[in-house]
Amino acid sequence: MTALRTERDVTEQRTDQPHQHVSTEFEDFGSLTERYQRELLAHCYRMSGSVHEAEDLVQETFLRAWKASAGFQGRSSVRTWLYRIATNVCLTNLEGKPRRPLPAGLGTPDQLAGEALEENHEVAWLEPVPDAAVVVAERDSIRLAFVAALQHLPARQRAVLILRDVLRWSAAETAEALDTTTVAVNSALQRAHAQFEGLHLTEDTVQPDLNQAQQQLLERYVDAFWRKDLDTIVQLLTAETVWEMPPFVGWYLGAENIAALIGGRCPGGIHDMPMIRTSANGQPAFGLYMRTPGGDFVPFHLQVLTLKGDRVTHVGAFFDTRLFETFGLPSNLPADHTPVDLEAVGAR
Repeated sequence: MTALRTERDVTEQRTDQPHQHVSTEFEDFGSLTERYQRELLAHCYRMSGSVHEAEDLVQETFLRAWKASAGFQGRSSVRTWLYRIATNVCLTNLEGKPRRPLPAGLGTPDQLAGEALEENHEVAWLEPVPDAAVVVAERDSIRLAFVAALQHLPARQRAVLILRDVLRWSAAETAEALDTTTVAVNSALQRAHAQFEGLHLTEDTVQPDLNQAQQQLLERYVDAFWRKDLDTIVQLLTAETVWEMPPFVGWYLGAENIAALIGGRCPGGIHDMPMIRTSANGQPAFGLYMRTPGGDFVPFHLQVLTLKGDRVTHVGAFFDTRLFETFGLPSNLPADHTPVDLEAVGAR
């Protein structure tokens, strides 16, 4: 975990203000909220695992900050003070709530494509977050696998790990924020690290920019779904690729198995499934649309892809169509829509 790059390194010089400017910041509270909105959303998202909850938690943070601003004494930066408030808002919100998993995190074995699909809308599933909404300079600490792993930790351990390893707060700063001791903080961090062993979540496993081969892979991926070309889909995946699609509780392992799932369970046929490119959790993502009987296309699911080399190693296909609005994707596509080159639809 020590290999994580830190938000403090990236943003503190830009956002921290000397004590003598604190009053000015609070006089223009709208500017202050705009300045810290994206990084606090990333923080609340890591804690909650939900982009929709995180938005509400950030608003609650700013509301509490506004009410308490008269008592702010400047012993820390405004940014640190806001993170302290946000962390405790998140901890209060998480009291009594179950963790947000992905299907593979439920502890059940992988399924074969021909087995019955089972939906569970009672589970509060992990959600992806749009890159446009958060600070994503630290992709290793916002990517889907990292946030999913965080959800396995008790809430206070989660907070300790984020404050210490992502924000790089000292044990003393973390203890003050959580109203505990440095001994308790160090103990919680040690237990959190023990749970993360074997996940290999370091910056060395995150490629900041897609190379040409990976861009071509994504182009072939979009085209394969448009043509429902199962053979090409198999070529683009690996024998260890995992496919998850909440709220369906099953998860699927291996290129052939995943292709059989798409071939046998996906209702779309040839030229029924266009994709629009976006980005989530510092990873390539696509809104997949489905043709209706009327001929136009409506949201079906949002895919978040994990790449290794020139292959896809994980797909999270999220069937919560509210995410299309969250990601700024169209609510429908016209009947004459056809996929175009990724560069033309704003690949980034």
